Amino acid sequence: MSQASNHHRNHSGNRTRRTTLAAVTALMAGVLGTAGAGTAGAEAAAPQTRQIASSVLGSDYKITLTAVRSEQDEYAASVRLQVFTQTRGAWKESDRVTVGDVDGWFWYPLTGSGAVCEFTTASIEPAPLTVSLLVTPSIGCSGPAHYLVKEGRVFAG
Repeated sequence: MSQASNHHRNHSGNRTRRTTLAAVTALMAGVLGTAGAGTAGAEAAAPQTRQIASSVLGSDYKITLTAVRSEQDEYAASVRLQVFTQTRGAWKESDRVTVGDVDGWFWYPLTGSGAVCEFTTASIEPAPLTVSLLVTPSIGCSGPAHYLVKEGRVFAG
């Protein structure tokens, strides 16, 4: 009987060990799966952005410049110019354009002090808009880019 009892204990011990091993394996798979999902989620997440300038023209327009970090090159960035119009008391995007080339700017100068060399607007229709940004401290500012905002849309000026 002691042999049967031992066999039962061993069998029970093995079952407990297998159950514990299965639980640890499932837990680790969950942790690794979450870590993997986090990595995949970071790749699928929106790129890093930083608003670098904003202007509100009465109740007609809100205009923003946003640096958008490149997903391919950590040092590169694009600049997004967005126009918002008032709709039922809330600002709604009506148009957006890229200032210069996509990934044609440097992230660190764009997000540091002195990034905006010129950002001028006027409350007339069409609203003239001029943008000049810091390329690098040693190169200095970009040439001015001119736009017109007419009826909530951006046009090259």
